Amino acid sequence: MRFAVVQHDIVWEDRAANFARLAPLVARAAGAGAEFVLLSETFSTGFSMTPGIGEPEDGPSAQFLQEQAAGHGVWVAGSCPEVAPDTGGAGGGDAALPYNSFVLAGPDGTVHRYRKLHPFTHGGEHERFRAGEKPVTVEVGGLRVTPFICYDLRFADVFWSAALDTDVYLVTANWPAARRLHWQTLLQARAIENQAYVVGCNRVGTAGDGTEHTGDSRIVSPMGELLATAAGVETVLVADVDPAEVAATRERLRFLADRRG
Repeated sequence: MRFAVVQHDIVWEDRAANFARLAPLVARAAGAGAEFVLLSETFSTGFSMTPGIGEPEDGPSAQFLQEQAAGHGVWVAGSCPEVAPDTGGAGGGDAALPYNSFVLAGPDGTVHRYRKLHPFTHGGEHERFRAGEKPVTVEVGGLRVTPFICYDLRFADVFWSAALDTDVYLVTANWPAARRLHWQTLLQARAIENQAYVVGCNRVGTAGDGTEHTGDSRIVSPMGELLATAAGVETVLVADVDPAEVAATRERLRFLADRRG
């Protein structure tokens, strides 16, 4: 399957402007033969923690992903702030808070969701977003795909727990330029230690809170090789991934069976 990473800037808290910005980039990715297109974390708002930034599940951001998926006949994914229907934003406290929700839209109308397990406490995300409960793995065109969001990348244990059922990890982010080396290194480490592809999408540009981002998006092979990389500018990265390569790597180097705990 051909994966495309859309490394893009984000207009702060302006969904309509971001939809207009991203639509031609998704079209460009599909035109390059991509069957799966990954956008950034909080692709429609930026990493905003403004009260009320959440939208309903199947709100405008999810609808945009579904429209793009159906229109181009590809899978499209990214994260957005969503208030779960089981709370409706009612009741105050944690129940009123959104999840940082990874939405994966298929060309046939299928929608899957993963909710970020690790809110970024260093930046106060835990005060504005609810934490998810568990990883989610989805089969996409014969590939087993497990998504994570930004800060999740620092927690190897959740990647390990999903490894045997995963061919491709997706990591979508608003990772700051000040810690870009961490982002680059951890993406490769997760690929090497789990013998799986890692597809990392990070935004570029300056957020509304002044945080700088350099992108450094990349697609990494099960052996840790960089199949596609980019930094600094809006662009589309493309690379092919093959579940047979994951199986062959794990058969040749039987490291996963030696894990303890």
